Amino acid sequence: MITKWTRNLRYLPYKNWSDNQITAIKQKISQSHWRLGYHIQPTTGLLNDPNGFSYFNNQWHLFYQSFPYGPVHGLKNWTHLTSDDLVHWQDHGPLVIPGDKQDSHGAYSGSAIPVGDDLFLMYTGNVRDSKWVRHPKQDGAWMDANNQLKKIATPLIGKPKDGFTEHFRDPQVIYHGKQYYCLIGARKADNTGHILVYQADKVTGPWKYKTELKFTNQTMGYMIECPNLVFIGSRPVLIFCPQGIDQSVLSHRNIYPNAYVIGQSFDWNNFEIIQPSSIENLDDGFDAYATQAFKAPDGRVLSVSWIGLPDTTYPTDSEGWANCYSLVKELKIENNKLYQYPVVENDCLGKNKISTQGISAQTKLSWKVSTDTVGIVCIKTELGEKLQIVMDSTNGKILVDRTNSGVSVSKDFGTIRSSDVVSHKDITADLWFDNTVFELYINHGERVLTGRIFPNGRQFYVDSKNVNVCKMRLDKIY
Repeated sequence: MITKWTRNLRYLPYKNWSDNQITAIKQKISQSHWRLGYHIQPTTGLLNDPNGFSYFNNQWHLFYQSFPYGPVHGLKNWTHLTSDDLVHWQDHGPLVIPGDKQDSHGAYSGSAIPVGDDLFLMYTGNVRDSKWVRHPKQDGAWMDANNQLKKIATPLIGKPKDGFTEHFRDPQVIYHGKQYYCLIGARKADNTGHILVYQADKVTGPWKYKTELKFTNQTMGYMIECPNLVFIGSRPVLIFCPQGIDQSVLSHRNIYPNAYVIGQSFDWNNFEIIQPSSIENLDDGFDAYATQAFKAPDGRVLSVSWIGLPDTTYPTDSEGWANCYSLVKELKIENNKLYQYPVVENDCLGKNKISTQGISAQTKLSWKVSTDTVGIVCIKTELGEKLQIVMDSTNGKILVDRTNSGVSVSKDFGTIRSSDVVSHKDITADLWFDNTVFELYINHGERVLTGRIFPNGRQFYVDSKNVNVCKMRLDKIY
């Protein structure tokens, strides 16, 4: 298995790879005890941004940006997943395969929208010239009801807007008022982050620049990635990743944050969020990024997050694979706050209570800390490694500590995360634990803390104090 990744290897055309590379990775993975039970994970290699989350042809569709030959950022494709229930996903393998003139160096992130009898995909084509200068293209493709893909050979948007750099990517297509709109994350020549809006009568174009999305007067760092505008009722919610945002604008602990803004209403003529909230962290944990959301036909707003971060290495890299996705979550607005909670379909995972002597590697735990009490829950292994969760209802504080949870991850950015809720009130918690992934939902989604741990131990136990813990087993479904 390859341990030193040169540029030539990262961007080697797929047809030039030997099957031996995939075979070697699968063999390594077969010996791993860090694989997951009910979270989406790559078959081999790298998984990063979720793409094309949509409902089409009576199925849920999701794509993951993938480099199958190793846990590195190389020549990326879109790998296709389908589901009948948002819980169990079938991996159909790579669908948007790079290598054409409009995506010669990778099919990067984007979105999907049903149009007529087909699903339209819009994505960023990564193109490099002989001097390795990037020329981003916003490309299109059609997928039919048989999951067959046909790319559009000519880019829909051939170059960044004047005054903007090569960092111009992650299109989200929106249909409103018989018009198509496209939001694109961008970096201006002055190294500030922006979201550009394009408009077209037809999804295939021609696409024309309209304006910038207006949602704040503050500087959004040097680059905005993965912009997603959704509507809960009539209220706009913008989810985005402001790289390099100043701590005075958004306090965050990770290398890059995933953020959101809620508005009271939306001005479609000027593309402006009216009365925007302050900018908030979407997830207070360690590893959530590049969240993608859309409004489903049943009216729910659904989202999924990449549990991983750019420019971060993980212990599974040594096994030839990296990263995973969160559970699919439903987004709601309650008391002017954004709530996120796993969709109700996940209830099918819950089974019988289990022994207090040990828990499954795939487990959901629920508990409550009463008013003016401190409660502690630890997930421990037989080697003494632990993930510790402290909930202080007196001060309205939640702490998640992975300091001693096993092989360390991104220690330079700290091993403890915190979140705040109203003090002097009961706090409830639901922890979805899946071997090396945890998703902690406080007060049914008022706050969320997501992260990875990599214990060397293989048996898990629960230790709790001053809390009433209900244990439920989850069946392993992969």
